[in-house]
Amino acid sequence: MTDSYNFAQQVEDWADSHPEQVALYAVTSDGDQQLSYRDLVTKAAALHAELLTLGMRRGDRVLVMLSRGIEAYVTYLALIRLGAVVLPGSELLRASDISYRVRHAQVRAVIASPHLAGEVAQGLAQEEGVLRLVIGGTAPDFVALNANTDAVLDLARLRPEMTLASDPAFISYTSGTTGGPKGVVHKAGWPRAHIANAAVHWFDVKPEEWAWATAGPGWAKWIWSPFVSVLGRGGTAFVYTGRFDPVTYLDCMEKYPIALLCATPTEYRLMAKSARMDTWSPKHLRSAVSAGEPLNREVIETFAARTGILVRDGYGQTENSLLVSTQVGMEVRPGSMGKPSPLHEIAVIDEEGTVLPIGKVGDIAVKKGAPTLFAEYLYDPERTERAFRNGYYVTGDQGRFDEDGYLWFEGRADDIIISAGYTIGPFEVEDALVSHPAVAECAAVASPDEERGHIVKAFVILKAGYEPTEALITTLQEHAKRATAPYKYPREIEFVAELPKTASGKIRRVELRHLERTRKAQLPRK
Repeated sequence: MTDSYNFAQQVEDWADSHPEQVALYAVTSDGDQQLSYRDLVTKAAALHAELLTLGMRRGDRVLVMLSRGIEAYVTYLALIRLGAVVLPGSELLRASDISYRVRHAQVRAVIASPHLAGEVAQGLAQEEGVLRLVIGGTAPDFVALNANTDAVLDLARLRPEMTLASDPAFISYTSGTTGGPKGVVHKAGWPRAHIANAAVHWFDVKPEEWAWATAGPGWAKWIWSPFVSVLGRGGTAFVYTGRFDPVTYLDCMEKYPIALLCATPTEYRLMAKSARMDTWSPKHLRSAVSAGEPLNREVIETFAARTGILVRDGYGQTENSLLVSTQVGMEVRPGSMGKPSPLHEIAVIDEEGTVLPIGKVGDIAVKKGAPTLFAEYLYDPERTERAFRNGYYVTGDQGRFDEDGYLWFEGRADDIIISAGYTIGPFEVEDALVSHPAVAECAAVASPDEERGHIVKAFVILKAGYEPTEALITTLQEHAKRATAPYKYPREIEFVAELPKTASGKIRRVELRHLERTRKAQLPRK
Protein backbone atom coordinates (compact mmCIF):
# COMPACT_ATOMS: atom_id res chain seq x y z
CA MET A 1 0.00 0.00 0.00
CA THR A 2 1.33 3.45 -0.94
CA ASP A 3 2.12 5.64 2.08
CA SER A 4 0.80 9.12 1.23
CA TYR A 5 1.44 12.05 3.53
CA ASN A 6 1.41 15.83 3.28
CA PHE A 7 2.08 17.95 6.35
CA ALA A 8 -0.12 20.74 5.00
CA GLN A 9 -3.08 18.37 4.98
CA GLN A 10 -2.45 17.59 8.64
CA VAL A 11 -2.58 21.31 9.46
CA GLU A 12 -5.75 21.73 7.39
CA ASP A 13 -7.43 18.85 9.20
CA TRP A 14 -6.84 20.73 12.46
CA ALA A 15 -8.13 23.93 10.89
CA ASP A 16 -11.34 22.17 9.86
CA SER A 17 -12.11 21.32 13.49
CA HIS A 18 -10.61 24.47 15.09
CA PRO A 19 -11.10 27.22 12.50
CA GLU A 20 -11.16 30.17 14.92
CA GLN A 21 -8.19 29.11 17.02
CA VAL A 22 -5.20 31.45 16.76
CA ALA A 23 -2.51 29.69 14.73
CA LEU A 24 0.02 32.55 14.65
CA TYR A 25 0.54 35.57 16.86
CA ALA A 26 3.30 37.90 15.69
CA VAL A 27 4.76 40.92 17.47
CA THR A 28 6.08 43.27 14.77
CA SER A 29 7.34 46.82 14.48
CA ASP A 30 3.91 47.71 13.02
CA GLY A 31 2.01 46.22 15.93
CA ASP A 32 0.69 42.80 16.86
CA GLN A 33 -0.74 40.56 14.15
CA GLN A 34 -2.61 37.28 14.43
CA LEU A 35 -3.98 34.65 12.10
CA SER A 36 -6.53 31.94 12.82
CA TYR A 37 -6.03 28.41 11.55
CA ARG A 38 -8.79 28.96 9.01
CA ASP A 39 -7.13 32.13 7.70
CA LEU A 40 -3.70 30.49 7.66
CA VAL A 41 -4.77 27.59 5.46
CA THR A 42 -6.86 29.95 3.32
CA LYS A 43 -3.86 32.15 2.60
CA ALA A 44 -1.69 29.09 1.94
CA ALA A 45 -4.25 27.76 -0.56
CA ALA A 46 -4.37 31.14 -2.31
CA LEU A 47 -0.58 31.25 -2.60
CA HIS A 48 -0.61 27.64 -3.84
CA ALA A 49 -2.95 28.74 -6.65
CA GLU A 50 -0.80 31.75 -7.44
CA LEU A 51 2.30 29.57 -7.76
CA LEU A 52 0.44 27.25 -10.12
CA THR A 53 -0.37 30.19 -12.40
CA LEU A 54 3.38 30.93 -12.55
CA GLY A 55 3.99 27.43 -13.87
CA MET A 56 5.31 25.85 -10.70
CA ARG A 57 4.56 22.19 -10.11
CA ARG A 58 5.04 19.32 -7.71
CA GLY A 59 8.71 18.44 -7.25
CA ASP A 60 10.04 21.92 -8.10
CA ARG A 61 12.82 23.04 -5.79
CA VAL A 62 12.39 26.45 -4.16
CA LEU A 63 14.91 28.44 -2.15
CA VAL A 64 13.05 30.40 0.55
CA MET A 65 14.69 33.44 2.16
CA LEU A 66 12.15 35.08 4.45
CA SER A 67 12.24 37.00 7.70
CA ARG A 68 10.43 35.97 10.85
CA GLY A 69 6.73 36.59 10.51
CA ILE A 70 3.42 35.32 9.23
CA GLU A 71 4.61 35.25 5.59
CA ALA A 72 7.12 32.48 6.35
CA TYR A 73 4.41 30.17 7.70
CA VAL A 74 2.06 30.88 4.80
CA THR A 75 4.80 30.34 2.23
CA TYR A 76 6.10 27.08 3.66
CA LEU A 77 2.57 25.68 3.91
CA ALA A 78 1.79 26.75 0.35
CA LEU A 79 4.92 25.08 -1.01
CA ILE A 80 4.26 21.87 0.91
CA ARG A 81 0.67 22.01 -0.36
CA LEU A 82 2.05 22.22 -3.89
CA GLY A 83 4.38 19.27 -3.30
CA ALA A 84 7.45 21.45 -3.90
CA VAL A 85 10.84 20.79 -2.29
CA VAL A 86 11.76 23.58 0.14
CA LEU A 87 15.33 24.83 0.61
CA PRO A 88 15.43 26.94 3.81
CA GLY A 89 17.71 29.93 3.24
CA SER A 90 19.03 32.26 5.91
CA GLU A 91 18.67 36.01 5.53
CA LEU A 92 22.45 36.11 6.00
CA LEU A 93 23.19 34.30 2.73
CA ARG A 94 25.32 36.27 0.33
CA ALA A 95 25.10 36.24 -3.48
CA SER A 96 27.71 33.47 -3.80
CA ASP A 97 25.81 31.31 -1.30
CA ILE A 98 22.58 31.80 -3.20
CA SER A 99 24.22 31.00 -6.53
CA TYR A 100 25.80 27.84 -5.10
CA ARG A 101 22.48 26.52 -3.77
CA VAL A 102 20.56 27.41 -6.92
CA ARG A 103 23.06 25.62 -9.14
CA HIS A 104 23.72 22.66 -6.88
CA ALA A 105 20.04 21.90 -6.19
CA GLN A 106 18.80 22.97 -9.65
CA VAL A 107 16.39 25.42 -8.05
CA ARG A 108 13.25 26.44 -9.96
CA ALA A 109 12.39 29.58 -7.94
CA VAL A 110 13.62 31.83 -5.15
CA ILE A 111 11.09 33.39 -2.76
CA ALA A 112 12.50 36.23 -0.67
CA SER A 113 11.55 39.12 1.56
CA PRO A 114 11.74 42.44 -0.32
CA HIS A 115 14.80 43.69 1.58
CA LEU A 116 16.73 40.63 0.37
CA ALA A 117 15.85 41.10 -3.30
CA GLY A 118 19.11 42.89 -4.14
CA GLU A 119 21.27 40.06 -2.80
CA VAL A 120 19.09 37.48 -4.52
CA ALA A 121 19.35 39.36 -7.81
CA GLN A 122 23.14 39.31 -7.57
CA GLY A 123 23.08 35.61 -6.79
CA LEU A 124 20.90 34.94 -9.83
CA ALA A 125 22.81 37.23 -12.19
CA GLN A 126 24.26 34.27 -14.12
CA GLU A 127 21.28 31.94 -13.66
CA GLU A 128 18.65 31.60 -16.36
CA GLY A 129 15.09 30.38 -15.94
CA VAL A 130 14.91 30.84 -12.18
CA LEU A 131 11.73 32.59 -11.00
CA ARG A 132 12.34 35.61 -8.78
CA LEU A 133 9.52 36.08 -6.29
CA VAL A 134 8.98 38.34 -3.30
CA ILE A 135 6.27 38.17 -0.69
CA GLY A 136 5.18 40.92 1.68
CA GLY A 137 6.03 43.77 -0.69
CA THR A 138 7.54 44.53 -4.09
CA ALA A 139 10.97 44.62 -5.69
CA PRO A 140 12.21 45.52 -9.18
CA ASP A 141 12.31 42.58 -11.63
CA PHE A 142 10.60 40.32 -9.08
CA VAL A 143 7.07 38.90 -9.18
CA ALA A 144 5.16 40.06 -6.09
CA LEU A 145 3.20 37.27 -4.43
CA ASN A 146 0.02 38.49 -2.80
CA ALA A 147 -1.79 35.38 -1.59
CA ASN A 148 -5.16 37.12 -1.97
CA THR A 149 -7.39 35.52 0.65
CA ASP A 150 -10.60 36.27 -1.26
CA ALA A 151 -9.44 34.18 -4.20
CA VAL A 152 -9.77 31.03 -2.15
CA LEU A 153 -13.56 31.21 -2.42
CA ASP A 154 -13.07 29.90 -5.96
CA LEU A 155 -10.47 27.31 -4.94
CA ALA A 156 -12.44 24.92 -2.79
CA ARG A 157 -11.30 22.02 -4.95
CA LEU A 158 -7.61 22.91 -4.80
CA ARG A 159 -6.47 20.40 -2.22
CA PRO A 160 -2.90 19.67 -1.07
CA GLU A 161 -0.97 17.31 -3.32
CA MET A 162 -0.99 13.85 -1.82
CA THR A 163 2.75 13.42 -1.84
CA LEU A 164 4.32 10.11 -0.96
CA ALA A 165 6.02 9.94 2.42
CA SER A 166 9.15 8.95 0.49
CA ASP A 167 9.12 12.02 -1.78
CA PRO A 168 11.81 14.68 -1.18
CA ALA A 169 10.38 17.63 0.78
CA PHE A 170 13.26 19.61 2.33
CA ILE A 171 16.88 20.24 1.38
CA SER A 172 18.77 22.00 4.17
CA TYR A 173 22.34 23.07 3.57
CA THR A 174 24.92 22.59 6.28
CA SER A 175 28.66 23.21 6.30
CA GLY A 176 31.04 20.32 5.75
CA THR A 177 34.68 19.82 6.66
CA THR A 178 35.68 19.92 3.00
CA GLY A 179 34.14 21.32 -0.17
CA GLY A 180 30.93 23.29 -0.39
CA PRO A 181 27.93 23.02 1.93
CA LYS A 182 26.09 19.71 2.01
CA GLY A 183 22.50 19.49 0.82
CA VAL A 184 20.72 17.37 3.43
CA VAL A 185 17.63 15.75 1.92
CA HIS A 186 14.61 14.92 4.09
CA LYS A 187 11.49 13.14 2.87
CA ALA A 188 7.87 14.30 3.03
CA GLY A 189 7.21 11.85 5.88
CA TRP A 190 9.85 13.46 8.10
CA PRO A 191 7.41 15.90 9.82
CA ARG A 192 5.18 13.02 10.89
CA ALA A 193 8.08 11.24 12.61
CA HIS A 194 9.41 14.49 14.09
CA ILE A 195 6.04 15.32 15.64
CA ALA A 196 5.76 11.87 17.20
CA ASN A 197 9.28 12.28 18.51
CA ALA A 198 10.30 15.83 19.44
CA ALA A 199 6.99 17.68 19.57
CA VAL A 200 5.46 15.12 21.94
CA HIS A 201 8.29 13.87 24.13
CA TRP A 202 10.43 17.02 24.36
CA PHE A 203 8.87 20.35 23.33
CA ASP A 204 5.58 19.06 24.78
CA VAL A 205 3.30 21.14 22.54
CA LYS A 206 -0.35 20.90 23.56
CA PRO A 207 -3.35 21.89 21.42
CA GLU A 208 -4.26 25.58 21.75
CA GLU A 209 -1.26 26.42 23.97
CA TRP A 210 1.06 29.28 23.01
CA ALA A 211 4.56 28.11 22.12
CA TRP A 212 7.54 30.34 21.39
CA ALA A 213 10.44 28.77 19.50
CA THR A 214 12.94 31.51 18.74
CA ALA A 215 14.70 30.00 15.71
CA GLY A 216 14.42 32.06 12.53
CA PRO A 217 13.38 30.87 9.07
CA GLY A 218 16.30 29.71 6.98
CA TRP A 219 17.50 27.08 9.43
CA ALA A 220 16.50 23.44 9.84
CA LYS A 221 15.66 24.26 13.47
CA TRP A 222 12.88 26.60 12.29
CA ILE A 223 11.25 23.67 10.49
CA TRP A 224 11.72 21.56 13.63
CA SER A 225 10.07 23.68 16.27
CA PRO A 226 8.35 26.94 15.26
CA PHE A 227 6.79 25.34 12.18
CA VAL A 228 6.27 21.57 12.34
CA SER A 229 6.14 21.01 16.11
CA VAL A 230 3.71 23.84 16.86
CA LEU A 231 1.34 23.61 13.88
CA GLY A 232 1.53 19.84 13.78
CA ARG A 233 0.23 19.67 17.35
CA GLY A 234 -2.44 22.33 17.03
CA GLY A 235 -0.62 24.92 19.09
CA THR A 236 -0.42 28.68 18.72
CA ALA A 237 2.96 29.85 17.39
CA PHE A 238 4.21 33.05 19.00
CA VAL A 239 6.58 35.04 16.79
CA TYR A 240 8.72 38.01 17.80
CA THR A 241 10.08 39.62 14.65
CA GLY A 242 12.66 41.95 16.22
CA ARG A 243 16.30 41.35 17.04
CA PHE A 244 17.23 39.41 20.14
CA ASP A 245 17.33 41.43 23.32
CA PRO A 246 17.26 39.59 26.66
CA VAL A 247 15.03 42.13 28.39
CA THR A 248 12.54 42.19 25.50
CA TYR A 249 12.40 38.40 25.46
CA LEU A 250 11.72 38.25 29.19
CA ASP A 251 9.09 40.99 28.87
CA CYS A 252 7.30 39.07 26.12
CA MET A 253 6.98 36.04 28.38
CA GLU A 254 5.33 38.22 31.01
CA LYS A 255 3.01 40.08 28.64
CA TYR A 256 1.75 37.20 26.51
CA PRO A 257 0.32 33.79 27.54
CA ILE A 258 3.40 31.85 26.40
CA ALA A 259 3.38 28.38 27.92
CA LEU A 260 6.36 26.84 26.13
CA LEU A 261 9.78 28.24 25.29
CA CYS A 262 12.41 26.78 22.97
CA ALA A 263 15.54 28.95 22.75
CA THR A 264 19.26 28.66 22.14
CA PRO A 265 21.84 28.32 24.92
CA THR A 266 23.22 31.76 24.03
CA GLU A 267 19.78 33.31 24.47
CA TYR A 268 19.28 31.54 27.78
CA ARG A 269 22.72 32.61 29.01
CA LEU A 270 22.12 36.27 28.21
CA MET A 271 18.64 36.22 29.72
CA ALA A 272 19.97 34.58 32.87
CA LYS A 273 22.62 37.30 33.25
CA SER A 274 20.13 40.15 32.74
CA ALA A 275 19.16 42.25 35.75
CA ARG A 276 15.57 41.88 34.55
CA MET A 277 15.64 38.33 35.93
CA ASP A 278 15.48 39.78 39.44
CA THR A 279 11.86 40.89 38.91
CA TRP A 280 10.83 38.51 36.11
CA SER A 281 7.62 36.62 36.80
CA PRO A 282 6.02 34.86 33.80
CA LYS A 283 2.51 33.72 34.67
CA HIS A 284 1.90 31.12 31.96
CA LEU A 285 5.30 29.57 31.26
CA ARG A 286 5.28 25.91 32.23
CA SER A 287 8.08 24.34 30.18
CA ALA A 288 11.38 25.42 28.62
CA VAL A 289 13.78 23.56 26.37
CA SER A 290 17.16 24.36 24.82
CA ALA A 291 18.97 23.06 21.75
CA GLY A 292 22.13 23.84 19.84
CA GLU A 293 24.79 22.97 22.40
CA PRO A 294 24.77 21.89 26.06
CA LEU A 295 23.37 24.42 28.49
CA ASN A 296 25.42 25.56 31.47
CA ARG A 297 24.42 24.47 34.96
CA GLU A 298 24.36 28.08 36.19
CA VAL A 299 21.73 29.04 33.61
CA ILE A 300 19.53 26.07 34.46
CA GLU A 301 19.72 26.95 38.14
CA THR A 302 18.93 30.63 37.50
CA PHE A 303 15.76 29.84 35.58
CA ALA A 304 14.71 27.26 38.15
CA ALA A 305 15.14 29.80 40.95
CA ARG A 306 12.91 32.36 39.21
CA THR A 307 10.22 30.07 37.79
CA GLY A 308 10.56 26.61 39.28
CA ILE A 309 11.07 25.38 35.71
CA LEU A 310 14.10 23.27 34.82
CA VAL A 311 15.30 24.02 31.29
CA ARG A 312 15.56 20.69 29.47
CA ASP A 313 18.35 20.08 26.96
CA GLY A 314 17.91 18.56 23.53
CA TYR A 315 20.38 17.35 20.93
CA GLY A 316 19.98 16.77 17.23
CA GLN A 317 21.32 17.77 13.85
CA THR A 318 20.27 18.94 10.41
CA GLU A 319 20.71 15.34 9.26
CA ASN A 320 18.10 13.96 11.64
CA SER A 321 15.85 15.42 14.31
CA LEU A 322 15.89 15.33 18.07
CA LEU A 323 18.11 12.37 18.97
CA VAL A 324 18.74 12.81 22.68
CA SER A 325 16.91 14.95 25.21
CA THR A 326 15.72 15.42 28.74
CA GLN A 327 12.19 14.33 27.96
CA VAL A 328 8.97 15.34 29.65
CA GLY A 329 8.94 14.03 33.24
CA MET A 330 12.59 12.94 33.14
CA GLU A 331 15.03 13.96 35.85
CA VAL A 332 17.17 16.90 34.72
CA ARG A 333 20.88 16.30 35.14
CA PRO A 334 22.62 19.60 34.35
CA GLY A 335 25.40 19.05 31.85
CA SER A 336 23.81 15.95 30.34
CA MET A 337 21.83 16.04 27.11
CA GLY A 338 19.42 13.46 28.53
CA LYS A 339 18.52 10.08 27.08
CA PRO A 340 17.93 8.82 23.53
CA SER A 341 14.48 9.60 22.18
CA PRO A 342 12.03 6.69 21.90
CA LEU A 343 12.28 6.50 18.09
CA HIS A 344 16.06 6.23 17.90
CA GLU A 345 18.74 3.72 18.76
CA ILE A 346 21.73 5.81 19.84
CA ALA A 347 25.16 4.37 20.59
CA VAL A 348 28.65 5.58 21.39
CA ILE A 349 31.02 3.81 19.00
CA ASP A 350 34.74 3.61 18.27
CA GLU A 351 36.57 4.08 14.98
CA GLU A 352 35.67 0.54 13.90
CA GLY A 353 31.97 1.02 14.61
CA THR A 354 32.01 -1.12 17.76
CA VAL A 355 29.66 -0.01 20.53
CA LEU A 356 31.68 1.21 23.51
CA PRO A 357 30.94 0.37 27.15
CA ILE A 358 29.42 2.78 29.65
CA GLY A 359 31.71 5.65 30.57
CA LYS A 360 33.91 5.45 27.48
CA VAL A 361 34.11 8.50 25.22
CA GLY A 362 33.48 7.89 21.54
CA ASP A 363 31.47 8.98 18.53
CA ILE A 364 27.76 9.56 19.05
CA ALA A 365 25.98 7.54 16.37
CA VAL A 366 22.46 6.73 15.21
CA LYS A 367 21.36 3.32 14.01
CA LYS A 368 20.60 3.36 10.30
CA GLY A 369 16.88 3.25 9.54
CA ALA A 370 15.83 5.80 12.17
CA PRO A 371 12.57 7.42 10.97
CA THR A 372 13.90 10.98 11.11
CA LEU A 373 17.30 10.27 9.59
CA PHE A 374 18.09 12.12 6.36
CA ALA A 375 17.77 10.31 3.05
CA GLU A 376 21.06 11.44 1.48
CA TYR A 377 23.43 14.27 0.76
CA LEU A 378 22.18 15.70 -2.51
CA TYR A 379 24.17 14.46 -5.52
CA ASP A 380 26.94 13.15 -3.25
CA PRO A 381 26.68 9.37 -2.73
CA GLU A 382 30.31 9.12 -1.59
CA ARG A 383 29.80 11.68 1.16
CA THR A 384 26.58 9.95 2.15
CA GLU A 385 28.40 6.63 2.41
CA ARG A 386 31.22 8.15 4.47
CA ALA A 387 28.69 9.42 7.00
CA PHE A 388 27.92 5.83 8.05
CA ARG A 389 30.04 3.34 9.95
CA ASN A 390 29.04 -0.27 10.55
CA GLY A 391 25.33 0.46 10.20
CA TYR A 392 25.42 3.73 12.17
CA TYR A 393 25.21 7.34 11.06
CA VAL A 394 28.13 9.09 12.77
CA THR A 395 27.17 12.55 14.04
CA GLY A 396 30.68 13.95 14.34
CA ASP A 397 30.09 14.69 18.02
CA GLN A 398 31.58 12.76 20.89
CA GLY A 399 30.07 11.73 24.19
CA ARG A 400 29.67 9.02 26.80
CA PHE A 401 26.80 7.22 28.50
CA ASP A 402 26.55 6.95 32.25
CA GLU A 403 25.15 4.00 34.20
CA ASP A 404 21.61 5.40 34.06
CA GLY A 405 21.51 5.86 30.30
CA TYR A 406 22.14 9.62 30.26
CA LEU A 407 24.37 10.88 27.45
CA TRP A 408 27.08 13.42 28.26
CA PHE A 409 28.39 15.62 25.48
CA GLU A 410 32.17 15.88 25.17
CA GLY A 411 32.40 18.14 22.12
CA ARG A 412 32.93 17.76 18.41
CA ALA A 413 35.16 14.86 17.52
CA ASP A 414 37.98 17.26 16.77
CA ASP A 415 37.11 19.53 19.73
CA ILE A 416 38.22 16.93 22.29
CA ILE A 417 41.36 17.97 24.15
CA ILE A 418 43.97 15.30 24.92
CA SER A 419 46.40 16.62 27.51
CA ALA A 420 49.05 14.44 29.13
CA GLY A 421 46.91 11.40 28.39
CA TYR A 422 43.75 12.93 29.81
CA THR A 423 40.65 13.27 27.62
CA ILE A 424 38.98 16.61 28.33
CA GLY A 425 35.70 17.86 26.87
CA PRO A 426 35.65 21.61 26.20
CA PHE A 427 32.15 21.99 27.62
CA GLU A 428 33.28 20.88 31.06
CA VAL A 429 35.88 23.65 31.14
CA GLU A 430 33.50 26.24 29.72
CA ASP A 431 30.77 25.27 32.17
CA ALA A 432 33.17 25.74 35.06
CA LEU A 433 34.37 29.15 33.87
CA VAL A 434 30.93 30.55 33.06
CA SER A 435 29.82 29.77 36.61
CA HIS A 436 32.21 32.52 37.80
CA PRO A 437 30.50 35.93 38.07
CA ALA A 438 33.20 37.64 35.97
CA VAL A 439 32.69 35.48 32.88
CA ALA A 440 30.04 36.28 30.30
CA GLU A 441 31.04 33.69 27.72
CA CYS A 442 34.03 31.54 26.84
CA ALA A 443 35.43 28.82 24.62
CA ALA A 444 37.97 26.13 25.50
CA VAL A 445 40.25 24.55 22.90
CA ALA A 446 43.39 22.45 22.66
CA SER A 447 46.58 24.48 22.44
CA PRO A 448 49.84 22.74 21.44
CA ASP A 449 52.29 22.14 24.28
CA GLU A 450 55.71 20.51 24.07
CA GLU A 451 55.38 18.65 27.37
CA ARG A 452 51.74 17.60 27.43
CA GLY A 453 50.96 17.42 23.73
CA HIS A 454 48.18 19.91 24.29
CA ILE A 455 46.94 22.04 27.14
CA VAL A 456 43.55 23.61 27.73
CA LYS A 457 43.37 27.18 26.47
CA ALA A 458 40.32 29.34 27.28
CA PHE A 459 39.22 32.44 25.42
CA VAL A 460 37.12 34.50 27.83
CA ILE A 461 34.69 37.40 27.41
CA LEU A 462 34.33 39.32 30.66
CA LYS A 463 31.14 40.83 31.99
CA ALA A 464 30.88 44.60 32.32
CA GLY A 465 32.73 45.92 35.34
CA TYR A 466 35.60 43.42 35.26
CA GLU A 467 39.09 44.21 34.00
CA PRO A 468 41.46 41.68 32.40
CA THR A 469 44.38 41.22 34.80
CA GLU A 470 46.89 38.54 35.65
CA ALA A 471 45.27 38.30 39.06
CA LEU A 472 41.91 37.53 37.45
CA ILE A 473 43.52 34.81 35.33
CA THR A 474 44.77 33.12 38.49
CA THR A 475 41.37 33.53 40.12
CA LEU A 476 39.59 31.91 37.17
CA GLN A 477 42.08 29.06 37.04
CA GLU A 478 41.60 28.31 40.71
CA HIS A 479 37.84 28.58 40.27
CA ALA A 480 37.95 26.04 37.43
CA LYS A 481 40.00 23.65 39.54
CA ARG A 482 37.33 23.82 42.20
CA ALA A 483 34.40 23.52 39.80
CA THR A 484 35.69 20.52 37.88
CA ALA A 485 38.52 18.00 37.98
CA PRO A 486 41.79 19.91 38.56
CA TYR A 487 43.51 18.48 35.48
CA LYS A 488 40.85 20.13 33.31
CA TYR A 489 41.61 23.70 34.32
CA PRO A 490 42.77 26.10 31.57
CA ARG A 491 46.54 26.53 31.82
CA GLU A 492 46.22 29.52 29.51
CA ILE A 493 43.49 32.18 29.47
CA GLU A 494 43.15 34.96 26.92
CA PHE A 495 40.61 37.75 27.32
CA VAL A 496 38.80 38.66 24.10
CA ALA A 497 35.99 40.99 23.04
CA GLU A 498 34.16 38.39 20.96
CA LEU A 499 34.23 34.75 19.89
CA PRO A 500 33.99 33.46 16.32
CA LYS A 501 30.56 31.97 15.72
CA THR A 502 28.49 30.42 12.97
CA ALA A 503 25.48 32.29 11.61
CA SER A 504 23.27 30.24 13.96
CA GLY A 505 25.29 31.28 17.01
CA LYS A 506 27.47 28.24 17.67
CA ILE A 507 31.06 28.89 18.70
CA ARG A 508 33.56 28.03 15.97
CA ARG A 509 36.25 26.43 18.11
CA VAL A 510 37.96 25.28 14.93
CA GLU A 511 39.03 28.87 14.26
CA LEU A 512 40.46 29.22 17.74
CA ARG A 513 42.33 25.91 17.44
CA HIS A 514 43.81 27.06 14.16
CA LEU A 515 44.83 30.36 15.75
CA GLU A 516 46.61 28.53 18.56
CA ARG A 517 48.40 26.13 16.21
CA THR A 518 49.61 29.07 14.14
CA ARG A 519 50.80 31.02 17.16
CA LYS A 520 52.63 28.11 18.76
CA ALA A 521 54.28 27.12 15.49
CA GLN A 522 55.86 30.58 15.33
CA LEU A 523 57.37 30.37 18.82
CA PRO A 524 61.04 29.37 19.15
CA ARG A 525 61.46 25.80 20.36
CA LYS A 526 62.80 25.37 23.87
